[in-house]
Amino acid sequence: MELSSPRFKALVVSIGLGFWFFIITSILGIFTLEYFAIFILIIFPLMQFLSFKVSSALDIFAIYNTKFFLGILFIFVISIYGIFFRVLRIDLLRLKKRDDTYWLEMEQLKTTRLLKGY
Repeated sequence: MELSSPRFKALVVSIGLGFWFFIITSILGIFTLEYFAIFILIIFPLMQFLSFKVSSALDIFAIYNTKFFLGILFIFVISIYGIFFRVLRIDLLRLKKRDDTYWLEMEQLKTTRLLKGY
């Protein structure tokens, strides 16, 4: 973001603020397209107008917004994988020897099927 133009930074921060407005108002149950349009019509020109004056602040906001969003995305993806593995009864660490898991038993594999990888 340090090499980006101030106008681009303002655009990205406006989109980020719009995204968080959508998330927060949806969670609170008060989201409407009219409120969202008003918010965007106020924030976008304001950020573009102030872009050169608050360029470093836009940098800081964009960095923290990205870290926060990627952190939430990471937690969500790991949770989804955990749920899928639990539902499909996949034991990644092979901690339990059960009949209803989908792992192949290494003792059942023939050594003639195993090839060297060069």
